[in-house]
Amino acid sequence: MRSSHGKLNPDVRMRGVGLIDVVVVMMITLILGAVSIPQFLRVLYDTQLRASAAEVADLMQQARMGAARANATYPVRFQTTSNLQQVYVDLNNNGSFDTGEPTITLPPHVVGASGAPNGTGGNPTAFTLVGDTSSGTPYDNSNLLAYSPRGLPCNYITSTSTCATPATTYFVYYLQDNRNQGWSAILVTKSGRAKVLMWNGGTWH
Repeated sequence: MRSSHGKLNPDVRMRGVGLIDVVVVMMITLILGAVSIPQFLRVLYDTQLRASAAEVADLMQQARMGAARANATYPVRFQTTSNLQQVYVDLNNNGSFDTGEPTITLPPHVVGASGAPNGTGGNPTAFTLVGDTSSGTPYDNSNLLAYSPRGLPCNYITSTSTCATPATTYFVYYLQDNRNQGWSAILVTKSGRAKVLMWNGGTWH
């Protein structure tokens, strides 16, 4: 309906948006949210998991450089306190955390795995370093990584307080995110270099 001046009546223009239109828009918004929110959370969780692994890798490099400077053997140990896992450099090698030792606390949902995953039950396969000529199974969370006075990684044997270098193979430490069963890993080569890896559901990258 037009006025005598040829313009639309404001009351008529307001009738364009009805209840059905509002319901349709709300349904579309809910559907888009149901699809995108889980994907967003997955990306967020993976980002936090990668950040945790990067912190552990940095701590390992601190241990490496510190051992070389101090001409000492520095193990990198895990412990649980107040239901949170901590990773620390055991500077005096007494098997426990002491004030002043480099440490990080993992988020509540991130934990160190008990060992290498075996590819069953939705878990990833263990990481394999392509081109490596090491003999034997790679060291994992069930082994104790330490750095020798030369700054080289070694498998520390607590019962004999020995840590022979060069290590017979490389280390891969695995972290899990309990919220979405995400996995990350820290590769430590026999030369001591550390690299963060992520499991994308099919491969490590």
